[in-house]
Amino acid sequence: MSGPGLSRCLLEVGCRPAPSRCETLGARRARGMGGGPAGRPALPPPLLLPLLLLLLLAAGARGKPMARQERARPGAPQQHEDRPGFQYDHEAFLGKEEARSFDQLSPEESRERLGKIVDRIDDNKDGYLTTEELKNWIKRVQKRYIYENVAKVWKDYDLNKDNKISWEEYKQATYGYYLENPEEFQDATDQHSFKKMLPRDERRFKTADLDGDLAATHEEFTAFLHPEEFEHMKDIVVLETLEDIDKNEDGFVDQDEYIADMFANEEGGLEPDWVITEREQFSDFRDLNKDGKMDKEEIRHWILPQDYDHALAEARHLVYESDVDKDQKLTKEEVLDNWNMFVGSQATNYGEDLTRNHDEL
Repeated sequence: MSGPGLSRCLLEVGCRPAPSRCETLGARRARGMGGGPAGRPALPPPLLLPLLLLLLLAAGARGKPMARQERARPGAPQQHEDRPGFQYDHEAFLGKEEARSFDQLSPEESRERLGKIVDRIDDNKDGYLTTEELKNWIKRVQKRYIYENVAKVWKDYDLNKDNKISWEEYKQATYGYYLENPEEFQDATDQHSFKKMLPRDERRFKTADLDGDLAATHEEFTAFLHPEEFEHMKDIVVLETLEDIDKNEDGFVDQDEYIADMFANEEGGLEPDWVITEREQFSDFRDLNKDGKMDKEEIRHWILPQDYDHALAEARHLVYESDVDKDQKLTKEEVLDNWNMFVGSQATNYGEDLTRNHDEL
């Protein structure tokens, strides 16, 4: 898979912070986003990406696309609490790529590298890691991951190598095969996907293109791929979420649509307890005006809460779990004693693999 046809299959798609099974515990019942070590919400991994993946198979200058839809969503319904291997904490603390590299190391090598990272996090060199220092580190990791992902795919869209990506370049690299060979997309689902996603991509591209020249700079293209990270793109994140969940297209998200976005129930089947709890969450904390549905502002309050800092929550969690003497800060020894929460290794990765379902391996 190479050449200009290589598309967003190179990127990893994140999810908005929909309330998940793990988010129904403890203090999280309050808005699904309560604080506190036992009930803290999952920190979204470095916040990722757009609304469509096109897997392109090599076919001349461009490949043949196969669509998989994903909207830009700034969080992730992940099983976070006490997961074997602490994978979620690893990705928050290191970033996805660096976390994977640690998974290839021995426990001894992981501890050694972690010690060097601790020295970098300790900004004032006083021998302690504070919650603030950990929060700042996690935010730097998130930002670095986002810009590195954009850099990886830049050359696949900047076809004329002018250090900008025009809408036409993006459209040609992503949808060119479909536009030139519509007869190969006779399946109604495929046709609907492409016809829906192309104008949606164009709408998002034009919103990211602040100077209106239909050519994205690195910063504008980053806003296009990661709209949840940019204030001027927040309306797009809300709109795309609404469009995807609002199946009856009435401009609102009712409780059944809200549940259907996270749980597919068989006809006549019983709903598990966590789904029942999510229905309560919807009524108590999502539907703010109690009219039985969420409008755009309520959706914004749900997926883009103004009073919640994911990096701070993760930093507090790491301190809480590792602070043996309970002085609200960590020594290097405390971090290294609890090293497998911060980073992985071959050993911890193997342990996690043993817990996966066979069809996940």
